[in-house]
Amino acid sequence: MTSIEISNIRLNNQQITGSKFETVKDLAGWMGALQAQDYAMSKWALGVRLPGFSDFIVEEAINKGEIIRTHLLRPTWHFASSDDIYWMLELSSPQIKALMKSRLKELELSEAILSKSNAIIENALSGNNHLTREELATLFNTSGIATNDNRLSHIMTHAEMEGIVCSGAVKDKKQTFAILSERVVKTKSFTKEEALAKLARNYFSSHGPATLQDFIWWSGLPVRDARAALEMVKQEFISETIDSEMYYLPNAFSIPKDKTNSIHLLPAFDEFLISYKNRTASLLPENHGKTISKNGIFNPIIVINGKVVGLWKRTVKKDTVIIETDFFQPTNPEIEVLFNEKKEAFGIFLDKKTEYKNKTGT
Repeated sequence: MTSIEISNIRLNNQQITGSKFETVKDLAGWMGALQAQDYAMSKWALGVRLPGFSDFIVEEAINKGEIIRTHLLRPTWHFASSDDIYWMLELSSPQIKALMKSRLKELELSEAILSKSNAIIENALSGNNHLTREELATLFNTSGIATNDNRLSHIMTHAEMEGIVCSGAVKDKKQTFAILSERVVKTKSFTKEEALAKLARNYFSSHGPATLQDFIWWSGLPVRDARAALEMVKQEFISETIDSEMYYLPNAFSIPKDKTNSIHLLPAFDEFLISYKNRTASLLPENHGKTISKNGIFNPIIVINGKVVGLWKRTVKKDTVIIETDFFQPTNPEIEVLFNEKKEAFGIFLDKKTEYKNKTGT
């Protein structure tokens, strides 16, 4: 199996070249979790995998609690299906709490302060009263709990790890927080072993071909747990050694046989790149620095035939969206036609007319 075959199989398994799902919730369940700290772009991460869906439809699924945005895995913001949120939180939270411990101490967020904060959160949000960060910050400050120096983020993340709070419905175009148990009713518990197996099964089904090191990176699990998770499910997958690395992929997979060009405009922090420790199957080393900044910012990417060939960005206006591109190499007329189709699809997703500028502004 070649690197380009690895990349194109990933495009298939990640539902980018064609989706088998009809709801946002089912897609999120298939993916396991999708990184989502850039809220607007993360909605497109779902939309690009659900052709014909709009930003409005995706946000409705978020507002209804069909998918939940919270801190999981590495940790950072992720979308996950409401069906998976409890067991994924229970699996992720011990590791995330351990990572947070020293920073909480530096910020002087003691157990007593965090307990008081949690009580304020529960009291303020109970009864499906969804509040923004700013509204919660005001309540904390009024109660004598400082929210400066990134303390607010740590207070809220700690409450997420306690299973108290999660994302709420959008209010006045702002993100809110809500009580998790009011958003999602917990119906089933998983043992740690069941949760590990399910996470590994989800990852290698939706993200394969991938290695154990990729899974360790994506999951944020301790190495011992990640190894155990793979051991529990690896008989369900095909394994193949490529360049001395063992890759796992679903038993049912296909490698595209035709030579038709394909192009995709993928959002910042998309799973297609960020979910692998080794990204060389899709990203040439000479383009790495252009695509991923030194401080870990993943830019929106243009993917042609499985390879990252450029960057794009969007500027949203009242009735239009302006798309600007920076291709790493010259394109040909066939690629330009395909690109025009994809940029129009992005405009349709936002229900806006599309305008285009290349790097020189023409």
